[in-house]
Amino acid sequence: MRRFWDKAEAAADADSYAIMLDGRPVRLPSGAVLRPAQARLAEAIAAEWQRAGGAPGGEMSFADVPLTRLAGTAQQRIAPDPGPTIQALAAYAQSDLLCYRAAAPEALVHRQARAWQPWLDWAALELDAPLRSTSGVMPVTQPPEALLAIQRALAAHAPERLAALGLAVPALGSVVLGLAMAAGQLGAAAAHGLAALDELFQAEHWGEDSEAAARRARIGGEIALAARFMELSGPQ
Repeated sequence: MRRFWDKAEAAADADSYAIMLDGRPVRLPSGAVLRPAQARLAEAIAAEWQRAGGAPGGEMSFADVPLTRLAGTAQQRIAPDPGPTIQALAAYAQSDLLCYRAAAPEALVHRQARAWQPWLDWAALELDAPLRSTSGVMPVTQPPEALLAIQRALAAHAPERLAALGLAVPALGSVVLGLAMAAGQLGAAAAHGLAALDELFQAEHWGEDSEAAARRARIGGEIALAARFMELSGPQ
């Protein structure tokens, strides 16, 4: 896409904002005007459009406007019916990364327990969702009441927060870590470190693999983007 605008700015409009490109609003694929509700988010979206393409006539892609993509997902796909998103995210509780531990070596077993168990304890205490853990490859059946509690915790979030969780939870492999991020209890870098614990352990003992490192960096970027969107779309 070739940049056609000179100035991008956020404009207040009733109880929301519009992103104006030389006076023309950014629209979603449906044709609706993109309307972030938070001033900080609107300003950040305008800033990424101001950077995109460099100058009028420059080439841009929608990879240059990731906040716009998340805001559009929240407005167009989630807000009209949050149910499918909540169900999809809640399903991660049935195979949450934190619940599946190594049986060996002992050093990894202990590292996982030290790093992961506190967050399962947090879920049990703060979300009323006591998830079970296991070692090895056999699946563990989670208590139905814990799964319902995870679903309730997700349903309490606004569409913007669900959009961010829709990026963070698959990247982390853990709805518990995603909800801890959404609750302000866990930062992006720490969450990424917890999710990559096994990979980092292997790299320490057997050496770094360039493809694995590149994949880890990409996932870290997704988690950081989700955390930034959570911050920008949260209470002022």
